[in-house]
Amino acid sequence: MTWENHSVLMEFVFLAYPNRLELRMLCFLGISLAYALIISGNILIMVSIQTETRLHTPMYYFLGSLSGIELCYTAVVVPHILANTLKSEKNITLLSCATQMVFFIGLGSADCFLLASMAYDRYVAICHPLQYPLIMTVTLCVRLVLASVVIGLVLSLQLVVFIFCLPFCQDRGIEHFFCDVPPVMRLVCATSHVHELSVLVAAALAIAVPFFFIATTYALIVAAVLKLHSAAGRHRAFNTCSSHLTVVLLQYGCCAFMYLRPNSSYHPKKDQFISLVYTLGTPFLNPLIYTLRNNEMKGAIEKVLTRNYFSQKDIQ
Repeated sequence: MTWENHSVLMEFVFLAYPNRLELRMLCFLGISLAYALIISGNILIMVSIQTETRLHTPMYYFLGSLSGIELCYTAVVVPHILANTLKSEKNITLLSCATQMVFFIGLGSADCFLLASMAYDRYVAICHPLQYPLIMTVTLCVRLVLASVVIGLVLSLQLVVFIFCLPFCQDRGIEHFFCDVPPVMRLVCATSHVHELSVLVAAALAIAVPFFFIATTYALIVAAVLKLHSAAGRHRAFNTCSSHLTVVLLQYGCCAFMYLRPNSSYHPKKDQFISLVYTLGTPFLNPLIYTLRNNEMKGAIEKVLTRNYFSQKDIQ
């Protein structure tokens, strides 16, 4: 089955949206508020890192890049969800569905690879502090960010092409809010275990491999920190990693639950809720986690907000 066998004008219908107008308006307001907080929080982090000279370090460069990727990641699906809550017909063409899935899965995978790069940065900073400036150069940081995005998009493109070359059944109803792998795979008529295994392998490359790298990195970090004689030094080392580790557990926990399991275990209602958690919850919580547990980041954001407040007063 090839792309020519499918019409690019073939349409899918999203079935997860509530039918009652009151519920749709409530969903629209709730998602709009969450999206506004996601945009403002991540932009604030990016601006603070850009304007505060003392934050021009690899760790904060990665954090700013993470915020940028998450802004793009949410922009792929959230405006589409908001538009669908107001529309009576919630259709999407095959080509639009495939395109949305490429960028959603690709940027989500880039998120996972970037978190692995951040773990490597913490490993070098704690385990090899004297070599840190020599190893974590600006060039290496830029390459790691670009590699995260490129690898994520390439893996996603291969996966999506594979899925949309499979034969779809007559039922075109997607039990979801947007085009994601598990609900779309349920519309595929081919029941071969080879197809399901191929999807699981792609998910493992994007999720399990980076996670095992992060786990190994943190095992080495813990071993190095426990060798420190100073309690203050151990506390400071663990404190620099705690925010990143919290985000890792949140991100990988949701992704593993959604993608690292057989298609037969898909439950529409429960999985719709989980998908909203990693689509809206994770990008919303990440800025909070990094700012509340990081005094430098908190101070930089306060400076940006204070500067903007006084500049507006001067204009008035």
